[in-house]
Amino acid sequence: MPKELQIQVSPEIAANELLLKEHISKLVQTPLAEIQHVSVLKRSIDARQKSIKINVKATVYFQGDVIAEDKIELPEYKNVSNAQEVIVVGAGPAGLFAALQLIELGVKPIVIERGKDVRGRRRDLKAINRDHIVNEDSNYCFGEGGAGTYSDGKLYTRSKKRGDVDRILKLLVAFGATPEILVEAHPHIGTNKLPQIIQDIRDKIIEFGGKVLFETRVTDIIVKSNEVQGIITQNGDVIEAKKIILATGHSARDIFELLDKKKILIEAKPFALGVRAEHPQSLIDSIQYSCDFRGEYLPPAPYSIVKQVNGRGMYSFCMCPGGVIAPCATSPGEVVTNGWSPSKRDQVTANSGIVVELKLEDFKPFAKFGALAGMEFQKAIEQKAWHLAGKTQKVPAQRMIDFSQNKVSTDIPKTSYVPGTTSVELGQVFPGFLTQIMRQGFQEFGKSMKGYFTNEAILHAPESRTSSPVRIPRDNFTLEHLQIKGLYPCGEGAGYAGGIISAAIDGEKCAIKCVESL
Repeated sequence: MPKELQIQVSPEIAANELLLKEHISKLVQTPLAEIQHVSVLKRSIDARQKSIKINVKATVYFQGDVIAEDKIELPEYKNVSNAQEVIVVGAGPAGLFAALQLIELGVKPIVIERGKDVRGRRRDLKAINRDHIVNEDSNYCFGEGGAGTYSDGKLYTRSKKRGDVDRILKLLVAFGATPEILVEAHPHIGTNKLPQIIQDIRDKIIEFGGKVLFETRVTDIIVKSNEVQGIITQNGDVIEAKKIILATGHSARDIFELLDKKKILIEAKPFALGVRAEHPQSLIDSIQYSCDFRGEYLPPAPYSIVKQVNGRGMYSFCMCPGGVIAPCATSPGEVVTNGWSPSKRDQVTANSGIVVELKLEDFKPFAKFGALAGMEFQKAIEQKAWHLAGKTQKVPAQRMIDFSQNKVSTDIPKTSYVPGTTSVELGQVFPGFLTQIMRQGFQEFGKSMKGYFTNEAILHAPESRTSSPVRIPRDNFTLEHLQIKGLYPCGEGAGYAGGIISAAIDGEKCAIKCVESL
């Protein structure tokens, strides 16, 4: 009879199927030949002790046992070519998973994406990196797949209460992701592998009768008697529908401005803002694994750190082991940073957003903008950074200890940020209260992670697009906008998600509620 085990083993044993079988054979006192198969269900690293262990949850099948295969297949989608239509604005994870769910429920999605398809985006990413040219509709934030496609593809979420995480992970596997994402404690697809999965999702939407329109920006939402009637595109085309799922992402400032102008209820939302810190990956490995060399069986070490400084949370965000820092501006005249890792996480540097939680009162200098006050606060910092760094896509940068001591760094080494850096005292970029918290916070980080507080670490500013600065309020049960019938604010841009998985879950939830109301 199969036996489920929870064990701790060395990294070498965890990485080798035969060694794992041999270990289990001794543990359960059964000859190796009697063990037919070991199915690993979950795997995580325990680096709390000097001797690092891997936690493994596994099912052991003995000779004669029937191996239970969890066959992962796509749902039985229906052809919806002639079905009722729902507009989905945005082809990020919220929009794409909303579209798939609509098809599963027999409704036709019309997905409208301002940016290019996932492959076409690459030329614009090259242009921002090499030529400092920002395409306002096609960049790291906008385009098929959304912000996560070319900024890492992390699948870890703390949002367990929001919905079925395993369902989303299994759908991704069915679309081509490695089954390892079902096992790892912090699953990750990688920026190099995610585009093909995104393309396969789009192909499936089209195959079953849905529509996907690229390079189509929504410039107006048609509303009559507080009920949506459709949308107008930048070319003046009208697309009619009684239901709209609005999944535009956290950087669609023109949509926030449109809603505000039309007096459709939105509200300012606190978010977090700071810098992106880059260390040598070998240094992070030595801190996290307490060793000079991590060896071949351990992955590049991540880190997660949170401190309270002057009554504010300061914490790591979107940490990228073996990764690079990317330029994520969505308009000319601003600079924005983010990070990503390839699937192998094999770059020599590690980077993480290090951000401070903001409060609504911080936006008071921008009070005249009403619900857009937080967005204008965010925008002002990005524009100031652009001016200070030389009015290109170079970013202001400073060594970590120099920043904490208010000293301009005499030299900045080449970092993974391709457009380049300009040595700037980062206190000029941020309001005084933020600078003070970060200066103190980095020293506190160094007390918890010995070696972290170092001039080997280069700070890049700003990390400002952590989440939406606006919430689009909706009914807790129907998920419909509180004021406009047929409008379903969805995902990260509406303030209801924070990453690929939670956005995909929210997309599915909005699609279900949308269909229920048809």
